Amino acid sequence: MSASNRQSRLVLLARAGDREALEDLLTSTQSKLLAYISRLVGSTAADDVLQEALLQICRNLKWLRDPELFLPWAYRIASRECFRVLRRHRRLCEEVLGAEESEGKAPVPAERQLFRDIPELLEHVSPASRAVMHLHYCEDLPLHDIAAILEVEEGTIKSRLAYGLRCLRKLLTRKETI
Repeated sequence: MSASNRQSRLVLLARAGDREALEDLLTSTQSKLLAYISRLVGSTAADDVLQEALLQICRNLKWLRDPELFLPWAYRIASRECFRVLRRHRRLCEEVLGAEESEGKAPVPAERQLFRDIPELLEHVSPASRAVMHLHYCEDLPLHDIAAILEVEEGTIKSRLAYGLRCLRKLLTRKETI
């Protein structure tokens, strides 16, 4: 039985109330989602984001129409959760940095602090581009699947990918000249 057929079968069984099938489904997906989430939010927050994403998957599995689309659907849920956490963190950092600047303290780069465990190069790419780059290069997903996962047009995916690659090229040329 192929992996996608097995996964579809597990989805159907889990939706029917089979607790063991749900556990197998989540276990088989967990490592892929954790790698993706870690790339977006850093390893410090990844476990919490993964837990929330898995809870959302459990709660909403009954609404998944096509069991064959489980993995892209799970990535979409994980993406939403990552971006929610990143927005909350950015607002918090802006509040903290605003308070520190008014007190005369030097601000700490929020992005560097949040992504300190991610390879240095990727921390300079926007989260949206980082998500596209991870799904395309690490998970080998085609651009139309990434567009479906992130719920944006394929042209937007191409732009985010191009932007991320351009940022990495600039960074690499700067490092070579130093």
